[in-house]
Amino acid sequence: MQQEKLWNANYNKVMFTNFALFFSFYLLMPLLPLYLSENFGATKDTIGVVLSGYTLVALVTRMFSGYIVDSFSRKKVLMLCLFVYFLFFGGYLAAGSLVMFAIFRTLHGAPFGASTVSNSTMAIDVLPESRRNEGIGLYGLSNNLGSAIAPTVGLYIYHTIHDFDLLFWLAFIVAALGFIASWSIKAPANAQVRNKQPLSLNRFFLTRGWFLAINIAFFGFCWGVLSNYLAIYGKEYLGMTDGTGMFFMILSIGLILSRLQGRKSLREGKLLKSAFGGVVLSTVGYVIFIAWPSYVGYYGAAVLIGLGNGHIWPAFQNMIIAIARHDERGTANSTVLTSWDMGLGIGILLGGVVAEHVGYTAAFWMNAGVQVGGCIFFCLVTYRHRFFHKETK
Repeated sequence: MQQEKLWNANYNKVMFTNFALFFSFYLLMPLLPLYLSENFGATKDTIGVVLSGYTLVALVTRMFSGYIVDSFSRKKVLMLCLFVYFLFFGGYLAAGSLVMFAIFRTLHGAPFGASTVSNSTMAIDVLPESRRNEGIGLYGLSNNLGSAIAPTVGLYIYHTIHDFDLLFWLAFIVAALGFIASWSIKAPANAQVRNKQPLSLNRFFLTRGWFLAINIAFFGFCWGVLSNYLAIYGKEYLGMTDGTGMFFMILSIGLILSRLQGRKSLREGKLLKSAFGGVVLSTVGYVIFIAWPSYVGYYGAAVLIGLGNGHIWPAFQNMIIAIARHDERGTANSTVLTSWDMGLGIGILLGGVVAEHVGYTAAFWMNAGVQVGGCIFFCLVTYRHRFFHKETK
């Protein structure tokens, strides 16, 4: 029997839209602490507060985005979110003070959070049923390519031209291209299912997937600390003035390779196996990052964290989609993304506070401890949950 086509035109457009969304996001992420420090003289804990606002607003927005995506036209919601998202990059160019920048940065989290929920739900809708697990796994490649290329481009511009305005304009243009690509996506008729259930907590948070939400929050915390304070840690403690771009490149190559390698497991429904391998690899990576403060430990951690997260994300997303009904896909996506954001925001905030008062070494030891906690929770709760041993082979 011939398999249904995976790479259809709509799926390709959704992939490019997602790439543009994450490229514009990651282009600035590793450089914003330096921008705030150099341009506004912000302290470490102030940087943590300013940057965490974006993530916390994205978190709150995602809690309601699933409900909106499941209740209204998914394409119209997606296009509105992407339009507002790319416009906000103009605010960075206009901000003349730390307070104004903080306001624009914080509010920018709303369209980003809503766009990620809308676009990932659209991806599920345009995928053929028989290729859904595999397609969701490959969908993340667009995230990974964006997170691989963007920091490298951003850091290259910073080190060679040192022009933050150019970076903000580039992010604006790429985000606008993502909006244009979304214009021609044709959502299938059966995607316009409206959730008619009474208003309840389950419309905003898929309570049946509480254990997945808690687990992914652990991993989001660790990513928040790593992605936001990596550049400063490498510069101050390892003397690496230009190693951050290579770190993200190696990490993203690991993400891409693991997603490609894990296609078969996802297609066969071996979600727990894929997730377990990813959790273990990531845990080892976070531990050696801080326990082995050297070039070997630094880049070795990038490989392991990349390979690990490349298995974790598609497995967790498929697991929560398996728990949800057809008209709860938006809520399922928002649940896992909201949980990631919650961990991410707490990680950015707490990481900045610990770095300011104790040091970056202590912040990254804390990070390793949280990752180990997430690994233990996965083994004791998520891996043993009755739903997956009953429904997932």
